[in-house]
Amino acid sequence: MAGGLDVIIVDDEPSVCEVIYGIIRRFYTWGDVLAITNADEAIAYCLSRDTGIAIFVVDVFLGEKSGFYLLNMIEKKFPAIYQDTIMITGNASDDVVNMCVASDVNYLLEKPIKPFALQLAVRAIVAKYLKFAKKLLRDPAFAKSVAKF
Repeated sequence: MAGGLDVIIVDDEPSVCEVIYGIIRRFYTWGDVLAITNADEAIAYCLSRDTGIAIFVVDVFLGEKSGFYLLNMIEKKFPAIYQDTIMITGNASDDVVNMCVASDVNYLLEKPIKPFALQLAVRAIVAKYLKFAKKLLRDPAFAKSVAKF
């Protein structure tokens, strides 16, 4: 579905990307699901997109870069990136948890990822946008005020 609320998966391990992609594709109907295994390619792709809204599933460690570095590089294009990101890691250490808290990332899943946990996290982010869209449709004055921005 072009023009929807896409999910962008970024993990430097192709097999992890493939598994996460498969889990999300089974239930996700609000946009496309993309899997990228290179941080620099992910940054270039995200900066070239027309819209600055997407859901991100990002590994904390992306080879020599970090998932937080990736988020920082595209945050101007995606103003809600931290709230719209699910971080994943092989080891949810105190440092990783603290980085998520400091960055305003509310979703952290540890590998191996439980499909239901990933589905619930993705759906929680989607719900925020669906609620906003319903408000726009039901409240013409609110929609008009949002259109000014």
